Amino acid sequence: MVRTLPLLLIAAIAMFAPAPAVAQRFNGNYPVCIQQWEWGGGNWISCRFTSWDECRANTVGLPAMCLQNPYVQQSPVQQPPRPVRAPRPR
Repeated sequence: MVRTLPLLLIAAIAMFAPAPAVAQRFNGNYPVCIQQWEWGGGNWISCRFTSWDECRANTVGLPAMCLQNPYVQQSPVQQPPRPVRAPRPR
């Protein structure tokens, strides 16, 4: 009896242990993501929206929120050329 109690305790802990986290991929082609929570504590993130309004329209009535995609592929912004100035005469 004394030996079975720890084994039963270990078995119970193993049965009710949370599942390992699932890796989530962020699509770098869309600047806005949705994070939605599920019953039981799970959540998922999907990056498939081109605008905040499109994402907000999909979150209506859901336990969800919109996020900025941290991995979006942005085109480099070209800075205007700086004017060339001649040295001041002394």
